[in-house]
Amino acid sequence: MTKPVSTAYGTVLATVRTWFRWSKRRLAAATGKDPAQITRWENGDQELSRPMLRTMLAPFPLEDLEGTIDALVFVHSLAFPARPGEPALTAAERRTMNRAVLAAGTAAAEAVRADWRRRKQAEKTEAARRAAEAVWTRLQAAPPKAWRALIADLPQYVTVALVARVCEASVRPAAAGKADKARELLNLALFIAEQVAEPLRSRARGYCWAFVGNARRVAEDYDGADEAFDRVWELWEAGADCELLPEHRLLELEASLRRAQRRFPQALELLNWARKVSGEDPIALGRILLIKERVLNYMGDIEGALAALAEAASFVEASGNPGLLYALRFNMTEDLCVLERYNQVADLLPQVRELALEQHSERELTRVLWLQAKLDAGQGRLDEAAHGLQLVRRDFLDHDLPYLAALASLDLAVLWLRAGRTAQVRGLATEMEAVFRAKKIHREALAALLLFCEAARQEAATVTLARSTIAEIEKAMRSSSLAE
Repeated sequence: MTKPVSTAYGTVLATVRTWFRWSKRRLAAATGKDPAQITRWENGDQELSRPMLRTMLAPFPLEDLEGTIDALVFVHSLAFPARPGEPALTAAERRTMNRAVLAAGTAAAEAVRADWRRRKQAEKTEAARRAAEAVWTRLQAAPPKAWRALIADLPQYVTVALVARVCEASVRPAAAGKADKARELLNLALFIAEQVAEPLRSRARGYCWAFVGNARRVAEDYDGADEAFDRVWELWEAGADCELLPEHRLLELEASLRRAQRRFPQALELLNWARKVSGEDPIALGRILLIKERVLNYMGDIEGALAALAEAASFVEASGNPGLLYALRFNMTEDLCVLERYNQVADLLPQVRELALEQHSERELTRVLWLQAKLDAGQGRLDEAAHGLQLVRRDFLDHDLPYLAALASLDLAVLWLRAGRTAQVRGLATEMEAVFRAKKIHREALAALLLFCEAARQEAATVTLARSTIAEIEKAMRSSSLAE
């Protein structure tokens, strides 16, 4: 007599029992059943119901009882012949079919697991960031001198998400030249990072040091910035992965340092690496490509810079980040001005102006006025252009931005030289020399500026000389805190 084929539930029972290395006698003792009954179920001599299967599997440490049953029943359905009533298949055809179904099922299962893990991790990461934002809001309501005491009293404040949030808070004051404020925030971030448990402590400290390096870059302390990034990667490698501390952010910051040092190939290499590890985050991808645009712009590859912006556009727009969108539109308009594509500049400028208003920054509004003046000059509205440039240079001087004020002054000088108004250029040069001698401008840039002023006094200044002076000042500016 042929041995009956075991039922699916009986096979599930046998599989689980064997996996955990339980004998039938041990399972019988745990469930109060007869070992012979277990044998009949497993051999298929007697049908086992699903409710009884649940009872028999209850003693085993299964994380998901129902899921385990369903998975093993599915495998059972592939291992045994077709049910009565199904189209007749040969043994070979059935094997081919079952293997195809198993492969498809396995691939689908892995895809579902991976998607589920990604979504759950994203939810947890976003929840941690929201919690850190709430804590940061509470800390800001207290005086800075009380921050450490608050954190020490409330250990739930010590999270890598808060470390990342405080680090990001240091970027704006650093860029604005408020070194003391940036240093205060980074000292707080390092204080929090020191209290994070290993294996995340090393990585949290490394993350902080990247922002320290960024602050030093802005302050033109390039040796100090190099030392900071040496420490970054040593600490980073000693720590564990954490989505709240994205590696691409460190690469972006180091790329900005290499750009300021005019180490352009290294900056581009770092940005390519950052892009590889950034995943599908549109904010990260948009920011990486915007930095790449600045590198290419400083290299003089304006067409390449525009191509980087064209690639960044979809990511920036998908991110919904107003700061990135403003940077995208402004940089594109600026690059088009360099290429003298004034019709395109005219189309973009209203959008740039509207986005600048949302930035709530006088400096950005002045930069947009500067673009308008360049457009006016390019389209032949010389009086409007001259008036705009005079306003721009005055605003930059009032806000102690000597490089930008010098460039706006030289743009005005070019305009007047082309119109043959040498007397006005001479007067402008006299004012420029008096102002910029007192400003902290790189020696090479100041020397070039004073040479132009001397030529203007002798009415020997030319558009070519003005252009070369602009190039020298731009070179110095790009190595300064205004390189952003």
